[in-house]
Amino acid sequence: MTTKSSTKAIPMTQQAAGRIQSHTAKASGGNVATGSFAARAQRAVATSRATGKVSK
Repeated sequence: MTTKSSTKAIPMTQQAAGRIQSHTAKASGGNVATGSFAARAQRAVATSRATGKVSK
């Protein structure tokens, strides 16, 4: 069963993306694979900053 959440989306922050990437790297011997969730999170932050959607 799928339900819709009434909460608003919260933009990914640099700190959150860094925590995700750090945990992924520790869990995989220091490597973060291209296309992994951690890499996509970092890319989302970089894109949001570049387009001005999130303050620096």
